[in-house]
Amino acid sequence: MLCFLRGMAFLPFLLVTCSSAAFIISYVAAVLSRHVSPFLPYISDTGTKPPESGIFGFMINFSAFLAAATMYTRYNIVEKQNQTYYFSTPALNLVSFILGLLGCIGMSIVASFQELAVPVVHDGGALLAFVCGAIYTLLQSIISYKSCPEWNSLSMCHIRMIISAVSCAAVVPMIVCASLVSTTKLEWDPSEKDYVYHVVSAICEWTVAFGFIFYFLTFIQDFQQSASTERPSCHHVR
Repeated sequence: MLCFLRGMAFLPFLLVTCSSAAFIISYVAAVLSRHVSPFLPYISDTGTKPPESGIFGFMINFSAFLAAATMYTRYNIVEKQNQTYYFSTPALNLVSFILGLLGCIGMSIVASFQELAVPVVHDGGALLAFVCGAIYTLLQSIISYKSCPEWNSLSMCHIRMIISAVSCAAVVPMIVCASLVSTTKLEWDPSEKDYVYHVVSAICEWTVAFGFIFYFLTFIQDFQQSASTERPSCHHVR
């Protein structure tokens, strides 16, 4: 039944499952506990107070570990493919991997330092996670195009580039609007002056977060072939 998880495909599958569960479970718990408004809280708002803070911290830290493992595996797969059929300088893959690891460290910081307890450290971790994560997806999309059609189909390259482009585009207004919010709090009133900035930055934050999730979902097919350096037998669009 789970034959589609052959090879190393279980890694991105677990990452996507755990990350999605972390966001959804923490959100539901925070809303049911009336700690946040159901309408567009920041992701971190849903993991600030107990009991959801424990769930959020544990699952995001575990997701950060799975993300690092997934990125390391992806790095090795690309290196192996590049040795078999040269398509890109190894430096591009290495830089992408390093930025990805920095993003994972940022995720762990976000999970370990609550938003209201240590806001400066928390916000720094979030900035590191989102910016490095967005650049990672962009570089990986470029690598995918370079490896097409030998290792990736053109349609998959387009999908990855669209997701990474949306994520990169959303990061900018997320940071700008978040910096314009003058106070850190969990409950907002639409009549407050910074409410619009909060809503825009929250929308962008959720967009980037689920953009990462959908991006890693595209790795499953690549990881299925990780045990072999032979070119895939599927048909590619040239």
